[in-house]
Amino acid sequence: MTSWQEELKNAITNSAGLACALGYDPAAAEAIIARYPMRITPYYLELIKKAGEPLRRQAVPDLRELEDPVGMEDPLGEENLSPVPNLVHKYPDRVLLLVSGQCAMYCRFCTRKRKVGGEALRFSEEHFVAALDYLRNTPSVREVLISGGDPLLLADERLEDILRRLREIKSIEIIRIGTRTPCTLPMRITPKLCAMLRQFHPLYINTHFNHPAELTKEAERACTLLADAGIPLGCQTVLLKGVNDSAEVLGKLFCGLLRLRVKPYYLMQADLTKGTGHFRTPIKAGLEIMRQLIGTVSGMAVPKFVLDAPSGKGKIPLTPDYITAMQEGRLEFVNFQGLPCSYPLE
Repeated sequence: MTSWQEELKNAITNSAGLACALGYDPAAAEAIIARYPMRITPYYLELIKKAGEPLRRQAVPDLRELEDPVGMEDPLGEENLSPVPNLVHKYPDRVLLLVSGQCAMYCRFCTRKRKVGGEALRFSEEHFVAALDYLRNTPSVREVLISGGDPLLLADERLEDILRRLREIKSIEIIRIGTRTPCTLPMRITPKLCAMLRQFHPLYINTHFNHPAELTKEAERACTLLADAGIPLGCQTVLLKGVNDSAEVLGKLFCGLLRLRVKPYYLMQADLTKGTGHFRTPIKAGLEIMRQLIGTVSGMAVPKFVLDAPSGKGKIPLTPDYITAMQEGRLEFVNFQGLPCSYPLE
């Protein structure tokens, strides 16, 4: 297996490389990449060649990214919820800390298309000191989610420094890391990295797989190393048109994740991010998928279906409607098979 540094060095980042690898029109690619950067690792390129369209759509620029009149630059209102640079405080007891503007692959549906891959998201020592000061002065914050970009694109030593300094703040109880490297750059997960991470428990990792074709032997090895280091793993999957918008595909993905010791955590309705309109599915489609999954696969394999409300109003669970009536002291509902049921209200 090549090193993760070599994978990044050999990644496709320009229109000429994309044309050579996948026969993509270089002029079209150039126009999109000029606005939204591209990076495709050799590892993920080989998966695209094997699996085709569902993986290609996630990685390869599409002219529709430049034709999205509905989307917003900052759909979750993160800039307005940022008391210091690169720290977002949306919920009372937890914050989001953006420590990297780089990713192994720039997903075409990314909610931070406005920031990643360029100079818009820079994380300096000055920014980190300001974030630490904010956290020390806000003891109600007990949990920090480290994200970006991808935190695991940082060197082990830099990431260790960030984790250690966060752990020195007594009010911080839980640290989470959001990373897609087990999917797009699995060779980044090394025994050395895992030995470092296990120093900072309770530490959780949420990763991101969208299609069963991404559950490779390399991904399994990466997840196994992390799980064996005692790190609980969750997965945040995005519901994407033409990628995974069927119960059959998602059921296979979620059951496969459990075999890798990764708990399906969220199924996310795609955000209203500018340049991603061609990925968004109707809300009804997601609800119907959840209806088909619930009761037909293990409850452990069923994530919450959520919508991250615009303007930073938080995640809203979306659940199929099973209740038919509440009357005469009884709850009337149907089960996953559509069969009527009743239960006393009190």
